[in-house]
Amino acid sequence: MNPIRGVVFNIQRCSLHDGPGIRTTVFLKGCPLGCFWCQNPESQATSAELLYDRRKCTLCGACRSACPHGAVRLVQGKPTYDRTLCRGCGRCCPVCPNEARSLSGKTMSADEVLAEVRRDVKFYRRSGGGVTLSGGEPMSQPRFSRELLGRCRQEGLHTTLDTCGAAPWARLRGVLEQADFVLLDIKHLDPAKHAAATGRDNRLILANAKRIAKLKPLRLRIPLIPGFNDDAAAIGAIAAFARNELGGPAIDLLPYNRLGEIKYDFLDREGPALLTQTDERLRELEALLGDTR
Repeated sequence: MNPIRGVVFNIQRCSLHDGPGIRTTVFLKGCPLGCFWCQNPESQATSAELLYDRRKCTLCGACRSACPHGAVRLVQGKPTYDRTLCRGCGRCCPVCPNEARSLSGKTMSADEVLAEVRRDVKFYRRSGGGVTLSGGEPMSQPRFSRELLGRCRQEGLHTTLDTCGAAPWARLRGVLEQADFVLLDIKHLDPAKHAAATGRDNRLILANAKRIAKLKPLRLRIPLIPGFNDDAAAIGAIAAFARNELGGPAIDLLPYNRLGEIKYDFLDREGPALLTQTDERLRELEALLGDTR
């Protein structure tokens, strides 16, 4: 029987903000939402994608010889990359002398991921940490997510599911059975505004939030996006929803971080151009949460 395999784009060791204690966070490819501010745009597609950093490229042409699909061609004597022909095989990456090319997405089995996770078991034991499954969105790969979390629990590791909640309940519940703790993103309570910003309304997400709150320890995380939800009305509404409908779980406000914007260029896509919130503004918004922090 072939093992269940998933597409992983990063395994981050010694994470301190993705659940209790010191953790290893496994980031899976694929997401049902299309948030315009996404700080990991390389996570949205389930398949592997090439990241191309033009700042490092010296136009040596080594990638052209390595590419079996003709995605790198000579134009006026210079190699030019055509993403429409790229198949994400990654053969151009190891031959680049300047590391201008890298592949986001590696197909792995649960055993292969666990081999990385086990490296820090002593830190989990001492800090009360464990493994967090994030993305992208883990529910884009539900069979692999359930398998990996289940294997972690068999080894006595604490498991956290970091999710946007946009999945059919039957599928989400199957993965939740293997999670000890849940981090849930809530972006906005207005369905129309949510749909305009992410490509989908929030009705399923909010319904799932109520179900999750009855089954698992839960912590909400609100990514603060300038002009979208970093105002008193939006944050106050989410705080009231958490208090009245979810039993008052803790809430974290996540200031907008511009570090991910360069990735859009690596993917030949137009990205956001936003400014992060000031410390003063963040304190004002945190005050709206009351005792939910």
